[in-house]
Amino acid sequence: MSITATPATSDEIVTYVANYIGFIELERPKALNALSTGMIRAMHAALDGWRENPDVLAVVIHSQHARAFCAGGDIRFLYESVQRGERDALDTFFIEEYALNHAIFTYPKPYIALMNGVVMGGGMGISQGAHRTHGLRVVTGSTRMAMPETRIGLFPDVGVSWFLARTPGALGRYLAVTGETIGAADALYAGLADIYIEDAALPALIDTLKRESFESGADVAACVTREAARCEVVPRPDASPLAQVRTLIDRHFSKPDIGQILKSLETEAECEAAEWAEQTTAVLRERSPLSMAISLEVVTRAEGSMAECLRRDLDLTRSCFTQGDVIEGIRARIIDKDNRPAWRFAQIEDVPAEAVEKMFESPWPADAHPLRELQG
Repeated sequence: MSITATPATSDEIVTYVANYIGFIELERPKALNALSTGMIRAMHAALDGWRENPDVLAVVIHSQHARAFCAGGDIRFLYESVQRGERDALDTFFIEEYALNHAIFTYPKPYIALMNGVVMGGGMGISQGAHRTHGLRVVTGSTRMAMPETRIGLFPDVGVSWFLARTPGALGRYLAVTGETIGAADALYAGLADIYIEDAALPALIDTLKRESFESGADVAACVTREAARCEVVPRPDASPLAQVRTLIDRHFSKPDIGQILKSLETEAECEAAEWAEQTTAVLRERSPLSMAISLEVVTRAEGSMAECLRRDLDLTRSCFTQGDVIEGIRARIIDKDNRPAWRFAQIEDVPAEAVEKMFESPWPADAHPLRELQG
């Protein structure tokens, strides 16, 4: 039996129910589906409406556009909000985005994210939580996944530190600090994806989901798994680029702070992995020193609940926009594109521990925190 609800449509997102599945289609292709406040609200409203609806067994989120699943949050909007002195708009965006991330992480029905193309920043926030719902994080041959925030003076937010802290070895620390982009095999190897399907198979998968009979959300997830089993990821995860340098990553990025990581990499420059060490050092020298220190600490502190991670993320976004490097980073990378950011601290060695600790101070008392009601 098939039930189809009238789509809720906007210029940026479409939500509807078909064959007992709630579909969320991201429709902002010119911005690579970067999240606006309106998109965040529409997604959260749909999930709330489907939460107790017996006619919705599972949720599938996807993009019909080849270039991107979701490239993150609307960075230009955030920058312009600050320039106009509209701090409330800035806080509102992050409060609502993180509340959505938590709703996905704790969703009672399987949530399935089809992550083709660019999956960065906020795109990770609306996909990674699928793993906790008995749903799936599906990657494709075109997937380009990253948390590149240190490049613009931010940090890996949207609760992704929770997942990075649970990757094998020091992979999470490496990805958080460098912001490096990884492919499908890397994502599977790092535990940031569950299954692989070819890009060309996605339209047929959607068609199958809309016509096959399902009795439970688990049946929907099993259908996706079955269709994906026909595709083979190349290279295999254990032969992925990330796997090939895993020993080096663990050796260097297990060090307690960025300064020691850098010194460790410099000693590697005299060994057989000199080229990789030099390239990685060059990446670190380009990123915001303060943001890298914050990012490493965020992953270190992410052993608790997702709710705690998201409250911490909100505190840090406020700090980064008022005291950190993010405005300068966005200016240099996105607005003026001169790629010459004047970071608050010029070098990694210049960042004092007390400056990092101060960034973690919350501007809200615990009983008035905007995300105080989040649990789990």
